[in-house]
Amino acid sequence: MSINRKVQTLDEFTIQQLRNFPHATGELSNLLRNIGLAAKRVNVEVNKAGLVDILGDHGTINVQGEEVKKLDVYANDQFTGVLRHGISCAGIASEELDDFVAFDDEISVKSKYVCLYDPLDGSSNIDVNVSIGTIFSVYKRVTPIGTVVKKEDFLQPGNKQVAAGYIVYGSSTMLVYATRRGVQGFTLDPSIGEWALSHPNIQCPVSGKIYSVNHGNYFKYNKGVQQYITACQQKDKSNGGPYTQRYIGSMVSDVHRNLIKGGIFMYPGTTDKPEGKLRLMYECNPFAFIIAVAGGKATNGEIRILDIDPTKLHQRTPMFIGSTDMMDELAACLA
Repeated sequence: MSINRKVQTLDEFTIQQLRNFPHATGELSNLLRNIGLAAKRVNVEVNKAGLVDILGDHGTINVQGEEVKKLDVYANDQFTGVLRHGISCAGIASEELDDFVAFDDEISVKSKYVCLYDPLDGSSNIDVNVSIGTIFSVYKRVTPIGTVVKKEDFLQPGNKQVAAGYIVYGSSTMLVYATRRGVQGFTLDPSIGEWALSHPNIQCPVSGKIYSVNHGNYFKYNKGVQQYITACQQKDKSNGGPYTQRYIGSMVSDVHRNLIKGGIFMYPGTTDKPEGKLRLMYECNPFAFIIAVAGGKATNGEIRILDIDPTKLHQRTPMFIGSTDMMDELAACLA
């Protein structure tokens, strides 16, 4: 079998980045490779979920009040285990856990990074074979290196992230991650079990024709959101419309599509849930960072998602994210 040496693997790419920054320690690169390893393990189970007893509910309720799926628990265990046994993470916080977990061994306490993640986004779609994913973000700790991390290391605004990313478990498995230098997309090559650089330097199109929102809640949204949805439907062809609605119900899949093709994803607050459903620390901040680096925007309807000062690990927020032109149109309606 011939190997295309023009395609870089995740390991090769991160090593190349280190060469460009001779003073870098390699700790962040190693952390990203660890996340890639955990994602490979989860991908194997996702691909055979219909053949083994891993589908369905776990029988417990997580801190969000949601039923925990068996694959949720497996994914959480994999990411937690890989990062705990690595050398580049001082602690983690997961959507599936009540509180953060500090790694207190003598190696981990010397790490300068903490990681937060939603181990399996869109897990309600597991049983019907719809694309699901993992979302993660990385922060530099604020407590002294050499000590055990504390909650303040995790409760940082999104603009303090040093990296963020997601994995899509779909027709092909992709890992997309962003640092302040750019957004890179890797596709898992199952023939060699490696992440291959397939989407270098991803840029979010300035405009798009896709809007993603749960239309079933239309009458629970505020007037500004309703006005924007109506505008999306009524746009004439000379003004780039009408827009097309696409909503999967798996945030990773919806935002990934809009990042590549251009579009807007909305999860507004409703009359019964004014803070919305999405978690600031595990879903909104990572995607807001990725989209911002790629040239798009993300807000809660009033301020940038990245500028929100978090007060608790499982804080929720409304979320609007996507192409700049569409976000500006939305802002005019919300104003």
